[in-house]
Amino acid sequence: MKVIVVGYGVQGHKRFKVAGEDAVGIVDPVAPEANWRRLEDVPVDRFDAAIVCTPDAPKIALLNYLLERGKHVLVEKPLFAVNGDDLGALEALARRSGALCVTAYNHRFEPHFVRMRELLQSGRLGSVYRCRMFYGNGTARLVRNSAWRDTGDGVLGDLGSHLLDTVRFWFGDVADRFRIVSAESFENRAPDHVVIAAEGRPQIELEMTLLSWRNHFTCDVFAEHGSAHIESLCKWGPSSFVHRTRVLPSGRPPEESQILVQDDPTWALEFVHFKQLCEARAETDLSNDIWLHRALTRLDHEIQAGRGA
Repeated sequence: MKVIVVGYGVQGHKRFKVAGEDAVGIVDPVAPEANWRRLEDVPVDRFDAAIVCTPDAPKIALLNYLLERGKHVLVEKPLFAVNGDDLGALEALARRSGALCVTAYNHRFEPHFVRMRELLQSGRLGSVYRCRMFYGNGTARLVRNSAWRDTGDGVLGDLGSHLLDTVRFWFGDVADRFRIVSAESFENRAPDHVVIAAEGRPQIELEMTLLSWRNHFTCDVFAEHGSAHIESLCKWGPSSFVHRTRVLPSGRPPEESQILVQDDPTWALEFVHFKQLCEARAETDLSNDIWLHRALTRLDHEIQAGRGA
C-alpha cells in the first residue's frame, strides 16, 4: 500500500517513520522535507492511502478530498468538526466511495490496555463499581507557545479524547453522562487541567493535565471480585499491570502482575491494523467519533458556560 503523510509535525514524523517503505511522500506547506505543499498537488495515482496529521481545522476538508477520490484515511484524533453532522456525511461519503476512514487512537494497542479489556470481558472481576484514570504530561509551556494548540477545549480534547475512547474500548457503548468536576487554566489560555466524571455503573472519573512534570498514566478498576491497576505506558516505561483477586470476608488478595520494559509498540501495531482493514475492505464506521464529538462538545460548552458565569 502506498501512503502519503499529510502534515509533517511531531505526529507526522512518527507516522512517516512507522509507515517505512509504504510511505511515498509528505505533504506539508512549510516542512523542508515535504514533497508537495498542497494535497491537490499530489498525483492521485501516486498513493492508495493518506495519514492525516494536521491540526483540527482543515481535517474535514482534507478528508472529503481524499474520500471523494477513494483514498483510505488514517486521521489523528480527535475527529473534530464545527458541525457535528459533517461526521455523518463523511461516513456516508466513505461508504459510497469504498474508502476506509479510521481515526487513530493508538492507546487501543497498548499491551496493558488490551490486557485490561480482556480481563473485563472475561467476567473475572464481576460487577465493576468504579474506574479511575489519570493521564498527565508536562507540555503546558509548549502548548502555550503554540498559536493553534492553546485554544478551544485544551487538554480536554487532547488527552481527554484518549481517556474517553479508552472508556469505550473497555466498557463498550457507555451512556454519555459525563460532567465537568473541575476545569482549570493554571498556566494556559485553554484548560490545562480537567477532571470529568460519570455516575452509574461503573462510576468513572477521568483526570487529565498538562501540568504533570513527569509524564504519567494510572488506572484503577475496583470491582466485585477484585481490582485491576495499570501504572505508566510503554513509551514512558516500565509499565505495570496488576490484577488482584478479592479474599472474603477480607484479607490480602493474591495478585498477578506483569511489568513491561519495551519500546512503544502502539504506532506500528495501529498502522498494521489499518492496512489489514484496508485489505479486508472494511466499511467505515464513525459511530465512536460521533459519540466522542458529541461528548467533548457538550463538555466544552459546560466549561465555557462556567467561565462566563
